[in-house]
Amino acid sequence: MVLLLVGVIVLASAALAALVNINFLWLTGLMGLNLIQAAFTGTCPGVFILSKIGLIGRSQATE
Repeated sequence: MVLLLVGVIVLASAALAALVNINFLWLTGLMGLNLIQAAFTGTCPGVFILSKIGLIGRSQATE
């Protein structure tokens, strides 16, 4: 679910950069930095957000 969320955000920001304003590429860069941070720390802010709004359960958040 988290990878789907990041993929949608990256594709949306790339489309917005092409169609609206090039500055939307900053969002793509932030998602990349978030993935690098998650790889090193094992924690992802997206998991906390998705679990708080009920899209993933606690058991899925710890996997």
